[in-house]
Amino acid sequence: MKILFSVILLACGLMQAQNQPNSPAMPAQENRNQGMNPSSMERITKEVHHELVLLPYYGVFDNLAYRVSPDGTVTLLGQVARSTLKSDAENAVKHIEGVERVDNQIQVLPTSPMDDQIRLATYRAIYGNTVLSPYGLRAVPPIHIIVNSGHVTLEGVVAKQMDKQVAEMQAKSVPNVFSVTNNLRVEE
Repeated sequence: MKILFSVILLACGLMQAQNQPNSPAMPAQENRNQGMNPSSMERITKEVHHELVLLPYYGVFDNLAYRVSPDGTVTLLGQVARSTLKSDAENAVKHIEGVERVDNQIQVLPTSPMDDQIRLATYRAIYGNTVLSPYGLRAVPPIHIIVNSGHVTLEGVVAKQMDKQVAEMQAKSVPNVFSVTNNLRVEE
C-alpha cells in the first residue's frame, strides 16, 4: 500500500512539475552554469519525493510540498502538526546530491485542543464514509486534513470527482469547523 501511495504521489507530482509548489513529488532544477538534463531533474524529483514520504511522522494531518529553483535551492512548503516534522523534512532533503540549499517555509500549525478534536472528527467523517473508506487502507492516506484555528483544508489526491465532493461534504458536517477549503486533485 505504501508503494502504491508513493507511485500515486509521484505520478501526480510529475504531471504538475512546471515550477509550481508541489506535493512530495515535484520540481525542476538546473546546474549553476548550464541547464540540467532531464535525467538529473527526474533523479532529484524522485529523491526529494522519496525522502519526504518516508519521514517517520509524516501523516494524514500534515501537508508537505516543495519547489526546486534553477540555483539548486529546494523550497519546502506546507503545514505540519508536529514541529519536529519541519526540521526532519529539511534534514532529509539537504543531503540529496544536487541540492545546494534548503529554504524551509513549512508552517507549524498551532497546538490547540479544539483543532485536535476537529482533526479526529474530520478524519472519522471522511475515512468512515463508505465511499471514501478504501482510501484509509493505505499506509499514508491520500486525503490530508489540515486544521488551523478551526479552518479545515483538504489536500491530496482522489480517484474521482465524486470522491472530492463527498470528502468536502463530510468535512463540512463536522461540528466547530469554520470553513472548508477543498484543494483535492482528481487523479486522471
